Amino acid sequence: MNKVEIKIGNTQKTVTIVSRNSRKSISENDSEMDKRAAYAVKAAIKKAKVCKKPVAKYDVVQKKAYIEYANGTKKYL
Repeated sequence: MNKVEIKIGNTQKTVTIVSRNSRKSISENDSEMDKRAAYAVKAAIKKAKVCKKPVAKYDVVQKKAYIEYANGTKKYL
């Protein structure tokens, strides 16, 4: 797990980033919330595709963000 300092407005916060490998160290409730959040993201992406709207994604190989359009074309940012 990694801790990251972020600033929200005038407030400094610490966020703990949990990787897939260290998920056993989080509570059952947090694990359930993670599953629901992942499902919500998948549902939103699916809805965007059905509505023929572009979807922002990240290419881990090229380490670049891109927009994928309904026809399958990609535009790297």
